[in-house]
Amino acid sequence: MTEMPWFDLAHSYGAFLIAYLIGSLSFAVIVSKVFRLPDPRTYGSHNPGATNVLRSGHKLAAVLTLLLDGVKGFIPVALAQHYSLEWNFEDTTIAFVGVSAFLGHLFPVFFKFQGGKGVATAAGVLVGLEPGLGIATLVIWIVIAGVFRYSSLASILAACFAPFFMLMFYDRPVVALAVSVMSLLLVWRHWPNIVKLLTGKESRIGEPEPEKKSRRRRRKAHKLHQEVRLTKPGELTAANLAHAQGQGQPGAAVPSAPVPLSPAVSFPTVSFPTLPQIPGGTDTSETKGNT
Repeated sequence: MTEMPWFDLAHSYGAFLIAYLIGSLSFAVIVSKVFRLPDPRTYGSHNPGATNVLRSGHKLAAVLTLLLDGVKGFIPVALAQHYSLEWNFEDTTIAFVGVSAFLGHLFPVFFKFQGGKGVATAAGVLVGLEPGLGIATLVIWIVIAGVFRYSSLASILAACFAPFFMLMFYDRPVVALAVSVMSLLLVWRHWPNIVKLLTGKESRIGEPEPEKKSRRRRRKAHKLHQEVRLTKPGELTAANLAHAQGQGQPGAAVPSAPVPLSPAVSFPTVSFPTLPQIPGGTDTSETKGNT
């Protein structure tokens, strides 16, 4: 009988590990590879999540990413609650199984610990812990996202709401503590988005991530420098010619054939007849020399 707590502890740590490994499946990267899309960590916000996958223009891939990220948070918690009597899992174990799945999404061991922000996974965990809590949190996210069209703002406000809702309507303080931990981590992961929201630079749902002007200027200057290096002496590309004349329009189609700076002008050759020599005349050069 004295060995039972050790078995229970081993079961709990095993459940934490399995939940973390399930959470480490970054479905944004997996789904993008299946649909032959770019790695979401290389464009937009560089976040492997459903919102960034949507920026690729593939709506089905974004929806699948959202659903699978939510399922991987729901399954470990639902299994822990289902087998809680058989494995002697208390609220502490069940709650932190959900935290482990959430941490797996944030720091996935299979993807060099480059994870997402955990919104969908946290929603799945909440539905697994208390379906009413999960549904209420999702409704808040949908309303705020639909009104303001900022995914980050909806996620932050929903994360702040979840712990208070848990404390008010459910008598599970340990679970409320776990929800608070996830909420703090989620807000921390959204800190760059908070800065962008305050400065008015945050992109809305479905919009591409705005590129910095300085980066665009550097790319434009680099492209112009490459064109000048490849141009042969005495000729100028059409794009450079239009830029030099002040007529270049962003995005206008210009021919790629080289345009000469100035065409060569040829003049007809004129031949003058030679004058006949006067008989008995003297050479002018000699006359000038004698004088």
